Amino acid sequence: MDLAVEIGPLKAPNPIFLASGTWGFGERLKDHLDLSSLGGLFTKGISLHPREGNPPPRLAETPCGLVNAIGLENPGVETFCQHIWPWLSKSNRNILVNVFGETIQEFLEVITKLSSLPLAGIELNISCPNVEKGGLSFAQDASAVKVLVQEVRDIYQGFLVVKLSPVGPVFEVAEAALSAGADALTAANTYPAMVVDLWQRKPALSRGFGGLSGPAVKPLTLKLVFELWQRFRAPIFGCGGITSGKDVLEYILCGASAVQVGTATLLDPQNPSQILQEIETVLPSLLKEGENLSSLRGGLKLDA
Repeated sequence: MDLAVEIGPLKAPNPIFLASGTWGFGERLKDHLDLSSLGGLFTKGISLHPREGNPPPRLAETPCGLVNAIGLENPGVETFCQHIWPWLSKSNRNILVNVFGETIQEFLEVITKLSSLPLAGIELNISCPNVEKGGLSFAQDASAVKVLVQEVRDIYQGFLVVKLSPVGPVFEVAEAALSAGADALTAANTYPAMVVDLWQRKPALSRGFGGLSGPAVKPLTLKLVFELWQRFRAPIFGCGGITSGKDVLEYILCGASAVQVGTATLLDPQNPSQILQEIETVLPSLLKEGENLSSLRGGLKLDA
């Protein structure tokens, strides 16, 4: 079955991408999952300098998800380019690098260093603090996002994705990103959350708060994807709570061009392969004559 999709100018053999952060760089996952079988891979966030992240504990389970406060741990862009990219690039033809910085200049320096690599694209993580605005997250300031994307576009003409936060002025930020030249949106990053250690009378995470991912957020993010599609008709990566082929098809029906699978790979490293198998099983019963997977996109009927 042909599961090929187009996300703006990016073409992929199927709509399953791995989300930034949950699979590292595939060091261990590649022993359980054929990374080349997926539509593409979003690396964990890369910064200008190495980051150790937050001290443990950094993960806490909830009944329907996971709260993390990893702290954007990564080896830095120099190490990524010299020691990780050479073997990672052999894993899949569509590798997109997630990039973050605490200033616009840091974003630009990271992207400049990445520019020599044959990337499939770059994803801007705007959920990090903008120290030039007193630590306010980029995702809370549409004007800052517009400037960021414009300046990135001055030095990078490849496929550009902006990863939205699910909270704040989401639609204003999305409009700013697209008007400034972003090719696609990722909806969305994790939801601000907290887990309490009742017996210790303190937060379960060292940082106090974290980001909620997993099945609990899927209904919230489905609505967000639907609303973004209705407003902008832009290419969207749906990201939030995907564990099955039916989940993927629901996201596509709401307007997503493709999806990113994250937390599910922590529970079962082979989950993305299972998702693909389920799509091939379920899809024929959903399609009418002459339709394909992309025909479902944005086809949700509110008056049904």
